[in-house]
Amino acid sequence: PVLRLAPGPQDTGIPYTGLLELALVLKALPATRELTAALDETTGRSSSPDDAGRALRLRRLTAALLRDAPPMTLVVDNAQWLDPASAAVLGWALRLTPDLPVIAAERTWRPGATDHWCGEGARTVRVPPLAAPQIATLLSPYRLAPREVTRIHARSGGNPTLALALAEASRPLPDRDGVSGSALPPTVRRLVGEWLDEVPAQVQELLTFVALDDRPDLELLSRLAGPATKALLAQAEAAGLFDIGRADGSLRFTASAIATELATRLPGHERRRLHARLAEASHDSVRRDRHTVLAADAADPRSAHRAARAAARARQRGDHTLAAELSLLAAQRTPHDEGELFTERALTAVRDAAHYGDLPRARAAARLVLGQDTTPAQRVEALVALIDASGQHLHSADELFATALRAAAGRPDLTAQLLIRQSIWANVNEGDPHRACALAGRATALAETAGDTITTAMALTMQARLQRVLGHLDAGTTLSRALSLPRAASIPVNGTPQHLAARHALFDDRPDEARTALLPLLVEAERTGDVEATVDILRSLAEAELRAGRCTRALDHAHRAQALTDGTALSAAPACYTSALVEGTARRTDLALVHARRGVDTARHEDNKVFLSRNLFALGHLLLATGRPKEALEALEEVRTLEEFQQVRDPSVLRWHPELAETLIALGRLDQAQSLLDDTRRTATDLGRDTVLSSLERAQALLDAARGHYDTAARRLTDAADRLRHLPLERGRTLLALSHTQRRGRRRASARTAAQSAADLFTAHQAHPWIHVATHTLDRLEAAPTGGDAHPRLTSAEQRCAELAAAGASNRDIATTLTVSVKTVEATLTRVYRKLGLHS
Repeated sequence: PVLRLAPGPQDTGIPYTGLLELALVLKALPATRELTAALDETTGRSSSPDDAGRALRLRRLTAALLRDAPPMTLVVDNAQWLDPASAAVLGWALRLTPDLPVIAAERTWRPGATDHWCGEGARTVRVPPLAAPQIATLLSPYRLAPREVTRIHARSGGNPTLALALAEASRPLPDRDGVSGSALPPTVRRLVGEWLDEVPAQVQELLTFVALDDRPDLELLSRLAGPATKALLAQAEAAGLFDIGRADGSLRFTASAIATELATRLPGHERRRLHARLAEASHDSVRRDRHTVLAADAADPRSAHRAARAAARARQRGDHTLAAELSLLAAQRTPHDEGELFTERALTAVRDAAHYGDLPRARAAARLVLGQDTTPAQRVEALVALIDASGQHLHSADELFATALRAAAGRPDLTAQLLIRQSIWANVNEGDPHRACALAGRATALAETAGDTITTAMALTMQARLQRVLGHLDAGTTLSRALSLPRAASIPVNGTPQHLAARHALFDDRPDEARTALLPLLVEAERTGDVEATVDILRSLAEAELRAGRCTRALDHAHRAQALTDGTALSAAPACYTSALVEGTARRTDLALVHARRGVDTARHEDNKVFLSRNLFALGHLLLATGRPKEALEALEEVRTLEEFQQVRDPSVLRWHPELAETLIALGRLDQAQSLLDDTRRTATDLGRDTVLSSLERAQALLDAARGHYDTAARRLTDAADRLRHLPLERGRTLLALSHTQRRGRRRASARTAAQSAADLFTAHQAHPWIHVATHTLDRLEAAPTGGDAHPRLTSAEQRCAELAAAGASNRDIATTLTVSVKTVEATLTRVYRKLGLHS
């Protein structure tokens, strides 16, 4: 039982309100009446020489009350509002009742504090903010889009009260001046305002400087606030408003909503004044220019020139976030009557924002271009950049494409660029690779007619990508044509034929070749600051390293891709897919499942059919690996439906076929598994995809073992393991399957050898979830009878029934599969338990 006291802010200044609440909650106990009378007597008198005696009496009575209370836990919620008089009495009484568990939850963190009314043995636990999946669970009743949940998590910093207030807002969070950094809904403003009011005005001013600078540090703040800087920041940290990185000294708000409120509550003149002070204190020339621009009058054309110059320097040194902000400022502050200059700066702003995936700024800059009397090429360039920046957040796609195609009329080169984007849209969102391939083919023809080799290379690359998916035998020829054209720096790195060639090498189980091709592409993507391209290359590298068994490197690439995605407006679905695969193989399956489910939810909301299939595949693979075949079947059957709908034919692109076959085998659906394996094997052979055959052989061997053909199964698995020496983790999975097969064939020594080889492989390559599986398999083998291969004999019916039960099938499912009654299944399992010495 829990005894809960919950003081409010109004109670802090009234002596003994906490004790009175305690007495009211425990009013059924005899000692309560005496304590209540003593409280009435104490609070009804003015101060006198007898105060010390009355205080001692209250302490004695409170201790007696707590001793007489039944076993319970005392919880004081919002303990920062417990009045000091009650805290003093409770602290004394708790020393006399050391066995009473006490939890005091308070909002204020006191760094370095050692004394507390809870007692000398009190343990301080700093409660962390809610993680993104926890916020998603908290907000699930609101049915928000995954992107909005991610945005709320960032704004609330994981604070549940702020997150709920943001979700309660009846309208989408508005943008200020068309860029990120929106004003907050009124309820959230009130909550953040109350939070800020807990610290003095001096601290709030220092935090406002932090909010107005894009990358503050202690050196900058010390120039502004002097020697008191660290003490002021400590107050902000104690109030939970601010975090100072213990390792790197980084400064950040615990919730971005705090920074937003501090910046937006300022009147314009006051904001300009603070930017001027920041410009004086800044030790970085580009940031000094940024603050100088923001301190100037918006109508001052000199500030536009300064912003454009600073944007160019930020771009040169790779600070593309800052470049996007400064480019838009330069365009917005350039007089519209300076036609060409205004258009040039607006187009630069579109490119910079699109480069970084900053959709709000890309939209704002595109509006500037489209609002002017610009050329068709300029209008199309702005629209193409906006389409590229939008990614999966492209709303009213048909209208946008129609507008762009109308602007490109009569220009085959411009039309081809738009058809390439339409092809991507048709494949990803419409799930129609045939139409997408036809659009890419039209784009190729138009670009070749116009003599535009850059657009031709892009169109051929897209065409080759889709031909591979559709199982066209001429995909390699198309890709070779694209690779033969001169490489243009203007093509996004993830749209180059070189990147597609690396992906194809990965599909063909040549991970080292893929890695060699991808590393220089990563350098180029990072140098140009193209975030979407950087994420795509990092994802490809993570998959290549994972296939090659380099788990630590794969994790590093996947983490970087996820961090970049979460920090921009990019769709989370691609990075979640890669994170799920890598985490589930290299580190933690529970975290991998979180990534996979987030990826599924995001892809569903964005209607991204390509990455819905991929995240469902990752989810099914993880559920199968963690022993949940029924749940895995649901996910993998949906993958099959989606892939058939999209007419995906090449089984090497997304290898769901052997995973689904293994799931069907685990659930006893052997004929369905055989049909799937036969169909996939025929397709792989027709297309020359021999690399798929090894994983199909593993599934076929498990099917043979399920039918009792253990020798055949063992031969298949041994041969497959030999062919997989260049893919150590796949080889390890195959050796594990061999161990299970040998154990079922009552060859325990061979089973132990195979399991030990798998464990050694997984350990060498740091595949921690698989190390656990292999170790568990070895433990079971070691615990079994050791006299030769002796094993309690099960009949074939008992063996079949036990296998289905171990795979997670219910008694009713087993009865249906074996065409017997449920009672027969129960009786059979009872005999199995007795023979094997099991109790559940």
